Amino acid sequence: MFAELIARACSAAIHVVTGARALWVGCAPSSEHRVYYGNHASHGDFVLIWSSMPPALRRQVRPVAAAEYWQRDSLRRYLIDAVFNGVLVEREAGNRHQDPLQVLRDAVDEGCSLILFPEGTRNIGDEPLLPFKSGIYHLARQRPELEFVPVWIDNLKRVMPKGRFLPLPLLCTATFGTPLRLQADEDKAAFLARSRQALLALAPNGGRA
Repeated sequence: MFAELIARACSAAIHVVTGARALWVGCAPSSEHRVYYGNHASHGDFVLIWSSMPPALRRQVRPVAAAEYWQRDSLRRYLIDAVFNGVLVEREAGNRHQDPLQVLRDAVDEGCSLILFPEGTRNIGDEPLLPFKSGIYHLARQRPELEFVPVWIDNLKRVMPKGRFLPLPLLCTATFGTPLRLQADEDKAAFLARSRQALLALAPNGGRA
C-alpha cells in the first residue's frame, strides 16, 4: 500500500513539474504484450512513459533500468523494486551474473510489457537519436509476438538541465506511435533502422533542431 501511494505521488509530481501529457497518436493503451521504446536523455524518461499509462496497467508495464545505478543504496533499490517494479539489467559485461536478454525474456514470459531505451545510454549530445543497440532486435527475434511501440519524449532534458537545482517550466510530451513487429526474414540492420526511423518520425521536425 505504501509503495502504491509513492507511485501515485511520483506520477502526480512529474505531471506538476513538467506539465506532462501523453499523446497516443498511433495506438491506445493496451494490455497486449508490448515493448515501449523511447529516446533517452534524462533519468526521468521512464517515469514519464510509465506515468502516462492508466493506473491499472502500470504494474504490468515494467521499466528496464541499469542495476549498477539503481542498486547503489537502499532508497533507490526500494523505488525501482517496490514502486516501479523495474527490470534490472547489468550493463557492465565484466561484472555480469545474468544475461540481460534472458532477464528481459523472463519478464515478458511472466506476462509483462517493458519500457526500454535502445540507445543504451543517455544522449547528452546534439544528435536527436544515437544508434540503436542490438538488444531490441534480439528480443524481437526471440519473442516475435511482441509489439514494439515507439515513444518520443520531448523537452524533458530541458526541464532540468545540467547545473540547475530547480526545474524549468516547460511542457513535456510523450508521443506514442504505431506498433511494429519484426517482419519475416527481416535482418538486424533493417529492423534497427526501421524501428529507429519510426521513433524519429514522432519527433518535432523529425528530431532536427
